[in-house]
Amino acid sequence: MRYLRQHATCWRMLIEQCHKAISFLSTGYPASACYSSCRIKLVHNGEMRVAEPKTVRQSVSLPVKVASQVRTMAKARRLSATRMLVELIENGIEAEKRKQQEFFDLAERFRNESNPDAAKRLGDQLGRMVFGG
Repeated sequence: MRYLRQHATCWRMLIEQCHKAISFLSTGYPASACYSSCRIKLVHNGEMRVAEPKTVRQSVSLPVKVASQVRTMAKARRLSATRMLVELIENGIEAEKRKQQEFFDLAERFRNESNPDAAKRLGDQLGRMVFGG
């Protein structure tokens, strides 16, 4: 509650200073004269913190070939190997979600298909998605 009172007091003072500056400018004096008589100083007191995304330290063992590929890709894009791994994992997660959605869409089309030939073709596609081939 104390923080809110301090914050409100700062805003009130800032608004008062702005009103003074506006009324001074409306008298016809040049704007440069206003700057000498009206100064606003905002001070950060450390109570307003920016929320940072939380990270988890995770140890992963990679095959030598994969690790060298990651380092090469990171160098080419001027990223750290860690950042490159994060991007690759995020892209892989998105690809997996897309693949899952395609499967559900195909299964829905298979269930709703009334033509036996089309149903067989869709069933074959489902089988390839599940079992590969």
